[in-house]
Amino acid sequence: MEQTAKNKIIEELRANILSMQGYKTISETQQNISGLQLFASAFPNQTFPLQGIHEFVSDSAENTAASSGFISGVLSSLMKDGGPCIWISASRKFFPPGAGRFSLHAPSIIFIDLQHEKELLWVTEEALKCEGLAAVVAEIPDLNFATSRRFQLVIEKSKTTALFLRENPKILSNTTCLARWKVSPLPSVLPEGMPGVGQPSWKAELLKVRNGQGGIFEVYWSGSTFDILCRENVNMLPVHKLQAG
Repeated sequence: MEQTAKNKIIEELRANILSMQGYKTISETQQNISGLQLFASAFPNQTFPLQGIHEFVSDSAENTAASSGFISGVLSSLMKDGGPCIWISASRKFFPPGAGRFSLHAPSIIFIDLQHEKELLWVTEEALKCEGLAAVVAEIPDLNFATSRRFQLVIEKSKTTALFLRENPKILSNTTCLARWKVSPLPSVLPEGMPGVGQPSWKAELLKVRNGQGGIFEVYWSGSTFDILCRENVNMLPVHKLQAG
């Protein structure tokens, strides 16, 4: 068999594997990731993955608040087509009146507040089975590989995007997540010469990317989408020393 034919087969196999893991070609998903292209360079196929789990780990209340704001920005892109979102938690971190800042239609977010971890995990799995949702957000501190694998199998059928906010997890074990983020706040961006509270800014670290390189982004909310905080800097700084947890 000629080498070119072998290479073609290898590329097709690689594309099929990535597709099963939630990665599609840009032509298939571009309309769904408007506003998230800024982060695409860290992922396979230069595409922000939608059909899988994104974890947001936090070790402080400050970083949890920053993660919640960053997730709101991601939801702003995912919900542009009018799809609803389900937000599940035992101690809700989201402040609905603040949704407007991220162009979110708060009535399109269905909040489910629970008290027990078993209930939270069960409701999350049931929510992930729902087709037509823009995303499922769940505040799950602890997540093991077996549970994440079960969630991923459900997602492969429903094609749902899962955003898990994990505050002070006991252990960061391996999971089936497509990406593991750590978001921390940066000073807000103020219009030149204007006092008051500016646009929120974040340092978003991709600690783990399946089949990707990871990286660090310093971004702010422009009012309608994410934008680079300092345009004179490199958009993404690869992080090679971070280990998958």
